[in-house]
Amino acid sequence: MHESVVQAEVMMSFLVSEELAFRIPVELRYETRDPYAVRLTFHLPGDEPVTWAFGRELLIDGVGRPSGDGDVRIAPAEPGEIGGDVMIRLQVGSEQALFRCGTAPLVAFLDRTDKLVPLGQERALAGFESHLDEALDRILAEEQSAG
Repeated sequence: MHESVVQAEVMMSFLVSEELAFRIPVELRYETRDPYAVRLTFHLPGDEPVTWAFGRELLIDGVGRPSGDGDVRIAPAEPGEIGGDVMIRLQVGSEQALFRCGTAPLVAFLDRTDKLVPLGQERALAGFESHLDEALDRILAEEQSAG
């Protein structure tokens, strides 16, 4: 069975205000069963971990240029600066959280997801997975009716 999950842990700065920031571990996760999405699980001190799922393509785009227009916005910290930090802004209603992360660990993670499922190949994989599930269901049903 080939690997179907890519995981990494990175440290991000949680920017509470202009003056206050603290570093937290964030788990990055990508699974072939949901090939369009990445999941970020934030381990905030004193709180239950919080997981956000959004499009892998948004993260890829956000490393290089401001991207996203909804609850998730990702952009280079310094526009025009290659290889600096990336800002990730998550919003729920009027509440928002801002995180700063080095570009290198994000690019390394995205590179691993691309080796698992090349960008643009998600549809083929999604179809393959559902056909596989249907075939397994048929085989199991046949075995039960024969037994």
